[in-house]
Amino acid sequence: MKLPRQLRDGHQKAIAKLFEKLTYRHSRWTVWSDFVLMAACTLSLLDVEHREERIQMHNNAAAKYNAAEMDDFRDMFEEIVQTLEDNPNQDFLGELFMALELSNEAVGQFFTPYSVCAMIAKMQCVDIVEKVKEKGYISVNDPAVGAGALLIAFANECRAQGVNYQNHILFVAQDIDYVAAMMCYIQLSLLGCAGYVIVGNTLTTPPTEPLSNQNVWYTPMYYCDLWQWRRIFKALSVLQRPRAEEAEAAEVAPLPAKADEQVQLTLF
Repeated sequence: MKLPRQLRDGHQKAIAKLFEKLTYRHSRWTVWSDFVLMAACTLSLLDVEHREERIQMHNNAAAKYNAAEMDDFRDMFEEIVQTLEDNPNQDFLGELFMALELSNEAVGQFFTPYSVCAMIAKMQCVDIVEKVKEKGYISVNDPAVGAGALLIAFANECRAQGVNYQNHILFVAQDIDYVAAMMCYIQLSLLGCAGYVIVGNTLTTPPTEPLSNQNVWYTPMYYCDLWQWRRIFKALSVLQRPRAEEAEAAEVAPLPAKADEQVQLTLF
């Protein structure tokens, strides 16, 4: 079996081998998209509102595969968990996606190398410690997130500067490509980032639109006690505003960030 080129380490090689094994009965794109969807659905079960829907999505994808193939999918997922635990300073799925030659080059889908994202994050994090001390938490947004490299780099830069990103950074991601968004969701979830990933067009449905009208995937860390209390306090502060401001606030997402509280990450 000829494996894809540019595989960086043993974890990528192990997943690539299992992946190619699974493509004998299904197309490469079907296998990969089903894999990331099933993994994302499994990680999103704390979202009670969407739990039944996500279980059904998982089961619909799993129905295409036999027991042995599902074991291979579980082994692939375990490799992802292990590699991000060993080295969180990487865009593992984005690199692997490109190495497996799954990107849609016809529409210009090229994921930014992690080293470039790390440089951008370092430039954006110049005063991150002061902002966190002043505000308690800030949000960071990537409107065309891909597999999440910029947000992952931002999280790692915060950690390098002594900021606990799990407690002090709200991650907001959006991408029009469903598979890319699911890869981002998996990585943010496994790295313990609190926030959500929106599947949709940022230009037509920005994250300031009501989230109830969008395809939103909340990370497990978003449901921890700390962020639960912050949402409660934010709701209480909205109730105390004058009615004119309250009407405006009803149209924004949970835990919205004011302009001076938000870091916007983008390559545009």
